[in-house]
Amino acid sequence: MLLYDNHHSGNCYKVRLLFAHLGVPYDRHELDVIDRSNRPAVLGDLNPALRVPTLVLDDGRVLAESDAILFYFAEGTPYLPEDRFERAHVLQWLFFEQYSHEPYIAVARFWAIAGITPSDAQREEKRRGGRAALAALERHLASRRFLVAERYTVADMALYAYTHVAPEGGFGLGEYPHVRAWLERVAAQPGHVPITA
Repeated sequence: MLLYDNHHSGNCYKVRLLFAHLGVPYDRHELDVIDRSNRPAVLGDLNPALRVPTLVLDDGRVLAESDAILFYFAEGTPYLPEDRFERAHVLQWLFFEQYSHEPYIAVARFWAIAGITPSDAQREEKRRGGRAALAALERHLASRRFLVAERYTVADMALYAYTHVAPEGGFGLGEYPHVRAWLERVAAQPGHVPITA
């Protein structure tokens, strides 16, 4: 398999993290997340959104969108519950991650990595949204070890990816003790790899 990847991207990292847990072999093709001028030539026939991660399976079929890739590879593994409600709960957190978490925390981090100076209004919008997402995680994790079914699933992988690097985007985690404890539990899982791996 071939993963079109970027080492800074949390969306790419969550796929690499699941592959590390599962022992899935794959090749990586690094794409720049700042200069995207070659995306149409490289990804145009594979992923109409021109985003990473994009995964080409051994049989030539293509999967895009990080959480779709997670769901596909987690099927039949301990990382995706068999119970119908618990599976839907995993999806709930995957949707939360892409709609209420990533657009704020990941974008603020990207601005820092890319050296982009947003307007005060843009910065405040991201700050408000990111803090709301972290507060939601903090409330949920106050009485739980993991996000779904008291076990480590792809929901945890998806939310871990950008939460553990949230300080790089200006989001301190000092006021979120339950989130910090959960981050430690995720990082302690067998087979865990850091985003830099």
